[in-house]
Amino acid sequence: MQGETMATLVIVIVLIALAVMLLGVKIFFVKGGRFPNTHIHDNAEMKKRGITCARDSEFYK
Repeated sequence: MQGETMATLVIVIVLIALAVMLLGVKIFFVKGGRFPNTHIHDNAEMKKRGITCARDSEFYK
């Protein structure tokens, strides 16, 4: 029983590490790579349509 638990734990840790690596491919392997900014107030298409962040309208007006 303990050996199965340990094997499962190792598999889970490896899968999580793999997921983090795959999510960060651009950051880890591209020079100057960054996560894309997904905030509404920085999105050009949202600005064109007049859509703003609820946080902006609550705190900054």
